[in-house]
Order: sequence, then C-alpha cells, then structure tokens
Amino acid sequence: MFPVPLVETTRGFPDSGYTAENVHCGSIAVVDARGKLLWRAGDPHAMTYTRSALKPFQALPFLCADGPAQCGFSPDEVALLCASHSGEAMHVAGVESMLAKIGLDEHSLACGCHAPLYYDSVGMAAPAGVAWRQVHHNCSGKHSGFLAWCRLHGAPVDQYLARSHPLQQAIRAAVASLANMPEAAMPVGLDGCSAPNYALPLSRLAHMFARLAQGGADPQLGAPLGQLFDAMTAHPALVSGQARSDLAYMQAGGGDWVSKVGADAVQTIGIRSAGIGIAIKIADGATRSLQTATFAVLDQLGLLDVRQRALLENYRAPVLRNVRGATVGTVRAVFALQRAP
Repeated sequence: MFPVPLVETTRGFPDSGYTAENVHCGSIAVVDARGKLLWRAGDPHAMTYTRSALKPFQALPFLCADGPAQCGFSPDEVALLCASHSGEAMHVAGVESMLAKIGLDEHSLACGCHAPLYYDSVGMAAPAGVAWRQVHHNCSGKHSGFLAWCRLHGAPVDQYLARSHPLQQAIRAAVASLANMPEAAMPVGLDGCSAPNYALPLSRLAHMFARLAQGGADPQLGAPLGQLFDAMTAHPALVSGQARSDLAYMQAGGGDWVSKVGADAVQTIGIRSAGIGIAIKIADGATRSLQTATFAVLDQLGLLDVRQRALLENYRAPVLRNVRGATVGTVRAVFALQRAP
C-alpha cells in the first residue's frame, strides 16, 4: 500500500481554531464500467480485503442458478443476501423466512452470534442479559443464501464455509471472473463471519461495483447483476439499517446508487447514471474517517445536488464531542482526487 492522507481529526476551540491531531491515510479508486481508472488518490491498485463489500458477489452463484425463483425468495429477501444488517425485527423476520423456505433453521447458520448492530448505529447500549441468536448476526442473510445454494445443488450444508466446499469454490470462481483476475492472484482470508474473503486491487473492486450499477446492461452477467442492483436499491433498509451509511447513500441516490460498506473501513458505491464504481479504503481501518472521505469523493466528482448534500451533510465534517457533549474538534477531508493519466 502507498496511502496518502485522506482525513484528519482536529482538536481545539471554536473561537481560537482547531489543530490537526490525527491523520488517517488511505486510497481511492474511481473506475468506469469498462474498468478504466478515471480518478485516484493514494494507491488505486492497493490489494484490499473486500470484507462485506464482497457480499453482492458472494450471492452471484445463487443468482446465476436462478436461485431466488427456485427457492421462492422475494426481492426483499434477495436484498438480505447482500446485507450487513442491523438485526432489527424486519431483518430477523426476513432471514427466518428464507431459512424456512429451504427447510432449515438458524442452527444451520455458521456465522456465530453478536449483539445487533442497531444499538451502536443509534448510539444506544445493547440491553444486558440477552441471549442473541445467529439470526441477529449482520451476515445471517448472506449465510442463508449460502445454505440455499447448497439445498439447490444437493450439496452438504455442514462445513459450507470450508474453502474446499463446492459453494466456496463457486464463489471464488465467480469473483475472479467478475474481477477479471486469476483465482490464484486473490489472497484469501477468514472474514468476521468465518466465510472465506478475498483481497483484490482496489480498482478491481471499484470496477465490480461499476458493473453492479449497470445491472441488466452488463454484457456478461446482466440478469443476475440486475436482480442484485434492483433488490438492493429498492430495499436499502434491509441491506443496512437505521442510521447506517449504506441506507443513507442509497436513499440519497434515489435508485441510482448502490452502496456497500465493509469492515475495517472499506466503502464501495456504484452509480448507474455516471457509469462508475467507487472504492475507498482507510489504511488503518479507522471507520470514523470513512464516511467523511466518501462524502468528499462524491462532492469532488460533482455528484451531489442540493437535496443529496443535505441528506448526507452529517458525513461532511462531523463534530467530535467528549463524554459531556462539549465540542472538542472535527473530522475533515484533506485530499483532492487526481485524474488518472
């Protein structure tokens, strides 16, 4: 990686000014639907673990097999296949519905358990003493899709996360094909939900989102990418949740933007009308800087109208407060995109 400063946090007083305290470096790639790099900051080809930004493409083998129709999954359930959901009631109900349709229950999910992301997102403490279930895990929708693929193909549902399992082999092949990379060139690691996850050049990840945004117009995978784009943009609250970035971007985009965040400060957006994909990685994984960088990219590319700027204003330069609520500083973008040669 050769990241550059993207965002800094400051400390001081409103009447005497703020001084930079921390600098978060990273890289940005903006790519068109043919894969051409248009704009950059830092290293646009830095190898980057995709984390949950990979979720729409982990669903591709299921979509390519006409899985939603075969299993009776509705468009809102297709959106959940791509979700890092907040564990709200609507998310849990959707996951339970998918599992019931394939004759399984949450005990088949191998993602583990954690408190719903809802509480962090809205600034509340999770209630004590609650026994959270696998369906509350933010990846339970993706894992339900994994299990549905197994049911559809008569593959074993145990050990479905093993790299040698036919499902994970199909996912690896689909990702490599869409990214136009040899499978052997994609480093593999274990994601937070225990599924295999792949590192790609940031520019290739951006290209994948440019293709996702084109949906049905994609020459190779139009139908499945179209289903994914339509489901995600029609049901952004299921992909994400209250006070979450993907919900905010897709609502601001009004059906034109598809957005997916990933852990450790990865943000991806595909914009249909502009024919582009955007991929951002903060090198130190500092999520507090990610959305300020994302707002700045959208702003510098001239993609924000008055309405969209107002909807996303809280990301532009968030105020930092201490535990008493006093303003202590700000978060601000410090980069300028460079046009690629």
